[in-house]
Amino acid sequence: MQNMDSVYFDVWRKDLSRILERFQAWRFNTRYYFLKVFIFFIILNDLAYWFAMATAFPEMLSGDDLIHYSKIQVPVAFLGAIFDSLSLYITLLVVRSALNSRSNFSYISHLSIDVLIAIAATFWVLFVFSISAWLVSFVPGNSNIMGKNEVQVEVKKQTLSDRGKLYEGRVASAIENPTGESEMKNIYFGIVMGFSAIIPTAVHISCALLSLRLFLVRKNV
Repeated sequence: MQNMDSVYFDVWRKDLSRILERFQAWRFNTRYYFLKVFIFFIILNDLAYWFAMATAFPEMLSGDDLIHYSKIQVPVAFLGAIFDSLSLYITLLVVRSALNSRSNFSYISHLSIDVLIAIAATFWVLFVFSISAWLVSFVPGNSNIMGKNEVQVEVKKQTLSDRGKLYEGRVASAIENPTGESEMKNIYFGIVMGFSAIIPTAVHISCALLSLRLFLVRKNV
């Protein structure tokens, strides 16, 4: 049994190694690699933002709400891209370290770090929206504009701490009552916004499942 497990991990390591080699080849042959990756994540975060808005809060895509959330999209996409670019860099380091590990337990432990990154993305989304709404409050002509999903007070009177408490309250509410209508919308919104940070974890899981399938096919041949 142990020998069969070892064979499976060998298949998994080879598949992951191929993916890493192809990515590294693309990286070294691509001019302005970091800039292109950063722009890619900005676009991805912006698309995720508007997709989440359109599907979770379509009533906010008009009037003053649309103006308010159009301004928020800029820092949201930029800060989201910073996190995603950093998580990609960490993922590459983790994958290299995992492939160099000797034991299968160490291999899995290294790749599990990506799960922690995905969890951290949830809290990053909280921070991003807190600071983005706070930054937008300094934009001229925005002091009296608030989204319907915000606390109805003047933005100019809110501090970064106030914004943080607002979104922390939504997270706490989602945990206490995840089946509530507004809570489900916020949970869905957070999942969509955190999609880009989940990509590395999804790649690892897909690679593991594909390797398992190939291993079972080879075993039955």
